[in-house]
Parts: sequence; structure tokens; C-alpha cells
Amino acid sequence: MGEKIAALLQKKDAGRYTAPELAALAAAFRLEMFDVLHERGTGHWGGSSSAAEIVTALYFGRLKIRPDEPKWEDRDRFILSKGHAAVNLYTILAHRGYFPAAELPGFRTLGSRLQGHPNMKLIPGVDFSTGALGHGLSAGAGMALAAGLAGKTWNTYVLAGEGCLDEGQTWEAMLFAAKYRPRGLVFLLDNNKVQLDGTVADILPLDPIPDKFRAFGWNLAPRVYDGNDTAALLQSFDWLDQAGDSWPKAVIYSTVKGRGVSFMEGKSAWHGAPIDDANYAKGRPELAADLAAKEARL
Repeated sequence: MGEKIAALLQKKDAGRYTAPELAALAAAFRLEMFDVLHERGTGHWGGSSSAAEIVTALYFGRLKIRPDEPKWEDRDRFILSKGHAAVNLYTILAHRGYFPAAELPGFRTLGSRLQGHPNMKLIPGVDFSTGALGHGLSAGAGMALAAGLAGKTWNTYVLAGEGCLDEGQTWEAMLFAAKYRPRGLVFLLDNNKVQLDGTVADILPLDPIPDKFRAFGWNLAPRVYDGNDTAALLQSFDWLDQAGDSWPKAVIYSTVKGRGVSFMEGKSAWHGAPIDDANYAKGRPELAADLAAKEARL
């Protein structure tokens, strides 16, 4: 991490980061993820990269949390329903202060707590273990209901991908939440339009997604936001605050699979393929240049 990024990380005060600062952090995290995945020869680049700005903005610009007190009862909850994007969550948790960033190179190695999918029993800051797609929203609805029953006001955020929407359990959870309307439940969709084996349109078409969310009784943001633009992300957070007490709420973010490496963007082949030496050497300069450009704007 360069000096400017290191200085940003020292702030560690969610809500005080500007859009350019969040963009620079996300670029730094994306580059580090690329390095780790290449070194390990395993992991999921495509969906981790598409969600880099979303998760960065949540942890550095939104969530009510205490990294030095991971089990603080009144914290906001976050569930990464698309658990294969674990390297994204790990990188951000580490730099938010939950555990040493020096552990990141051990991702997916024997004996490391940084497994291929988030494990709430091993990793500080992970609120729910995820892996099989589709069950994140069910758990999130339960957490939000629990908050209401306990008289608490924490928010529960669930980040999902289109693969989660392929699962019937997600739609059951949407119906359940629309009936009981738990306060604080927010469903965020990383709509990168590509899955493991191809495009969403080819595998299992989901459009029109906004109409489906509304038909299922959710309070959906009035527009689709650019999930790779931190200014747009902050605008979406403003909407969450301005939308009143009409729960549950949902936001759809349009993102790019494999964001940041031009020849990997939008390609299903890079959902989880190993990043070999040749592609690493070709792709890393693009990510480094993007980080340098964003640091220059600080």
C-alpha cells in the first residue's frame, strides 16, 4: 500500500470518506486481491472484482461497526451471500482492522482461517458463513427480525449476485420479508450479468429484475446505480436514509464482472479461473495504473 492509501486507512471512520477516497481504497483492494489470487493460483476474481467498490463503500462509508469489538451487539450485520467472493471480503475486513493484513497471502492454504468461503466461526467480522448460493437473504431476514424482537435498531445488509437469484430460496425469503417487513433489512444486488458458465441471459434470464422486486413487495430504489462508481454508491446510501420506514429495501447495482482488467471484463471464463503468470503480467499494470490515477485525484 502506498502512502496515500495508508493515510486513508488510518481514518477508519465510516461516513467520513469521500467518493474519491473510497474509489482509491477500492482500487488498492482490487490490486491486492489480484496479487493474492495469482500467488495462490485459486479463487474467484470476476465476482470479487465486480463488488470491490460496493463492499469498500459499506465498510468504510456505511456500516455501524467496531472492528476491535467484532461481536458488539448493536453492530450492523453484513452477509456476503455470494460467498465465493470471499477474497474481496477478507481484504476489506483486514484493512478495516478485524485481523492482520499479513494473513491475506495465506488465502486458501491449509491451516489458514481464510478459507475459500467465509466462516463465521473462524474469522472476526464475518456475521454468517456462506458458500452455497441463495441462503444469504434467509439468514438476513432472520437477523433483521431478531433485531426487532430484541428492540434493537441495527441494519442487516445482504449482498447477492445473480446466481443467488437462480435459487428458489432467495425468492421464498423475499416473500417472507415482504410479509413480515423486518426493520433494517437491505438487499443489495451485484448485477454483473455474468455467471460461472456464461452470461445471465444465456444461463437463466432474470430480466426484468426491478419489476420482479417490486412485484414481490419490496421497497426498491427508483433507479439502478453504477456499483463501480463510489459517488453513485454514496447516492444509493442517501436513498436508503431518505426512503423512510418502508421495509424491506433493495438496491440494484450495475457492475462489471472482472472490473479493472480489460481482457477479463465481462468474461465468464474469469469467474473463477486461476490467474497464471502470463495473464497476471498482462493484467496487473492496468490495475496499478487505475490505482495511480485514483490516488492522483486525492
